[in-house]
Amino acid sequence: MRAMAERVLLTLWIGGMWAVGYLVAPTLFSILKDKAQAGTIAGHLFTVMSYVGLVCGGLLLLSLIAESGKRILTSWRGPVLIGMLLIICIGQFALQPRMAALRDAGLQGENLHTFMRMHGISQVLFLLVSLGGLALVMFGLRKRTG
Repeated sequence: MRAMAERVLLTLWIGGMWAVGYLVAPTLFSILKDKAQAGTIAGHLFTVMSYVGLVCGGLLLLSLIAESGKRILTSWRGPVLIGMLLIICIGQFALQPRMAALRDAGLQGENLHTFMRMHGISQVLFLLVSLGGLALVMFGLRKRTG
């Protein structure tokens, strides 16, 4: 039962993340003429997925700790999951508020340059979480025995 719940949590988190990041957001930018509106909608969706990731990832981490204790650090899965959660926190609570402040101040001159640099960092962080999630989906949260 625990394994099934973990698969559902991973599917909700990583599947949702991939759908928003690699399907919905690019589609918004391709069909909406107002790129600022597309960015606002995409930003809200990324925020929702960040919280979904924190909840699902947190539950998955608690499940691993309950079963394995400190041994979660002896395979690659525990550190990858912890790293993914840390990256989400950095993006959601450090980068996104600063990007929002820059957007509110007006995206011109140095603000635009700084915003674009932070957006690039945000994209790299998203990619890292995407790849970590892909590895967990492909190989499972636990090492297979038998």
